[in-house]
Amino acid sequence: MMRRVQLSPNVRDSAYANPNLGFAWLRLAAAFLVILNHSAGLAWYRGATIFPGAWQVSPGELALAVVFAMSGYQISASWRRDPSWWRFWARRLLRLLPPLFVVTVATVLVVGPLYTSWTQVDYWTHPQTWRYLVGTSLILLLQHRLPGVFETNPYPYSVNGAIWTLPLEVVGYSLVFVLGLLAMLKVSRSIVLPIVVVGLIVINLVLDSTESVRSILSVPTESAAYFMMPFSLGMLLYEFRDRIPLRWSLAAALMFAWLLLRAEPMGHYLLALAAAYGAVTVAHRWPKRWERSWEWVAGSYGTYLWGFLIQQVLAEAGVRDPWVLTALAIPLAYGMGLLSWNLVEKPTQRWRRYLRTPRRKPTNTEREAGPGERVKAGATEPAERYAAP
Repeated sequence: MMRRVQLSPNVRDSAYANPNLGFAWLRLAAAFLVILNHSAGLAWYRGATIFPGAWQVSPGELALAVVFAMSGYQISASWRRDPSWWRFWARRLLRLLPPLFVVTVATVLVVGPLYTSWTQVDYWTHPQTWRYLVGTSLILLLQHRLPGVFETNPYPYSVNGAIWTLPLEVVGYSLVFVLGLLAMLKVSRSIVLPIVVVGLIVINLVLDSTESVRSILSVPTESAAYFMMPFSLGMLLYEFRDRIPLRWSLAAALMFAWLLLRAEPMGHYLLALAAAYGAVTVAHRWPKRWERSWEWVAGSYGTYLWGFLIQQVLAEAGVRDPWVLTALAIPLAYGMGLLSWNLVEKPTQRWRRYLRTPRRKPTNTEREAGPGERVKAGATEPAERYAAP
């Protein structure tokens, strides 16, 4: 059963479900959109899009902007609940690494030997096989190819291309961590966060004027700069959650503005804003009658991790219609996501009992709050087990 947690004082607690449930549903929908977005490139050729190019709409870009915005909001809440540097990173890595390690091991030890065009001896003795296993498990040293695996597929460039975003999650966590440390030094987040958002916009404007693609370790700098915009906007929405109203009309207006101006230079920036505000608004207004649906949407991270790999296997089997590829891959990835949650993520999340926050005395405001009443904004905390990624 999910604990009742009020992350924004702008929404009545009794009227809606726990917002973390809304975030979970949005993450699952985003995972499905990413699978849809990948289908054309995996079924046809690199660079192919599922929708006509003239539409200037990428469901994958929208999905990732929403995911990073939700991460910014939820991870900020996590730090505010317990500003301990080692417990913060322990929780993040405990959430991120176990499912990734399982899919990486399965890729190297099962999928690789089955689908490589090389001899088994050559596959197992090649350094790249073990480089993939170790590097990908460490996130910041991601590898994308295995010897001879899927090399005749329409997209032979990566065995599991979806995992390229995981280093960006670590960048986002680092941003929350650094700002949290600054806050401990009495530097106001209310001042620093708007500066960070403006700084990211400037960085993106500069990068948009250059042609080169750079990366640091496994972090593509241009993508990191862009997706940190919705991430930082999610942080901003959490920081000012007691002042920013969450309204359907404004969320719809921002989305409409993005659709109208998506082909313009400002379209990317509008998408970041619309995704961040829209995701937080939808999550906080999730129907209460769906409160018991958690176990059905808990596997969003596993769905995302397994989706691309499953699509590659289907492409190897000869599926060349992107819509058929999507229709087959989504239920398979969703099933693997549920297995990942129940067999890997849920058991490893129980280890968090060793990371419990030390007990503290309640504040005067908390003592005055009666049963079922909401205390002031700074005293609330997120349900950790329902947090990002």
